[in-house]
Amino acid sequence: MTAGTTKQKTLKAEIGCTGVALHSGCETTLTLKPAAENTGIRICRTDLLNGAREIIVNWNNVVDTRLATTIGNDHGSTVSTVEHLAAALAGCEIDNVLIEVDGPEIPIMDGSSAPFVFLIECAGTVEQSAVRTAVKILKPVTVGDETRSLSILPAKEFSLAFEIDFDSSAIDRQERTFQRIGADFKSDIARARTFGFDHEVEALRSAGLARGGSLDNAVVVSGDKILNEGGLRFDDEFVRHKILDCVGDLYLAGGPVIGEVIASKSGHALNNALLRAVFADDDAWVRIDAPQSSDQETVQIGRASCRERV
Repeated sequence: MTAGTTKQKTLKAEIGCTGVALHSGCETTLTLKPAAENTGIRICRTDLLNGAREIIVNWNNVVDTRLATTIGNDHGSTVSTVEHLAAALAGCEIDNVLIEVDGPEIPIMDGSSAPFVFLIECAGTVEQSAVRTAVKILKPVTVGDETRSLSILPAKEFSLAFEIDFDSSAIDRQERTFQRIGADFKSDIARARTFGFDHEVEALRSAGLARGGSLDNAVVVSGDKILNEGGLRFDDEFVRHKILDCVGDLYLAGGPVIGEVIASKSGHALNNALLRAVFADDDAWVRIDAPQSSDQETVQIGRASCRERV
């Protein structure tokens, strides 16, 4: 391995959980398994026949971005709400993993990435022989319009500046900058939950969506009030969750991205559009050996930290 680079990681052991699917409301079982180096992130739909089972988690396989990020394969098989799990994999720097799920949705858990980070910590991680790679941005790329936009600029490290603005006094205008994948993701971003508005719930359920949504897995806003009994986990939990979504969506680049991301009211559609625009221009990016992070703080990921939290 070249000095200053990092190696790929996978899980040390298999681990699973059961949770509710956000839109169908069905109980879903999820299992995370170790995978060989250079496998990447792959999903296996265990409820389907062999030929239609496997879906590669990649920006080019995104087939829908309404309300969540949905990926699919040539057989028409899909899995939705992959972004929270993808964000946890990014935050824990997992390169290779096989995800088994027995339905068309990743369970929503508590609406954040924290439960998936916890699973990864309990499973532990192992360093592999192959060198980790990253997508380095070589020139500015922007998608969007005058109302919402997403840009990525050349930079030495990853950073993400995000702003949102909602016509609700409970949210209003929020902005935050996030820089360190790793320690800061788990402490500052992973626990931020998805959110919605009470006046939208009936329309979503009439359309066959959000049947599994509840105050246990989403922050619900009604006018200027937060309906969740415990309130918010952070004063700016809303923009933190948007950062979480963006981190997860950008991890579909096939590894970490090295660039400065600037987001204004972005969502899943723009997140995927940015990756498509980057990879459509061969002069905009190059794949390199991932450098070691400048962050010197060591984060313990393994069975010991899991036991402590339990």
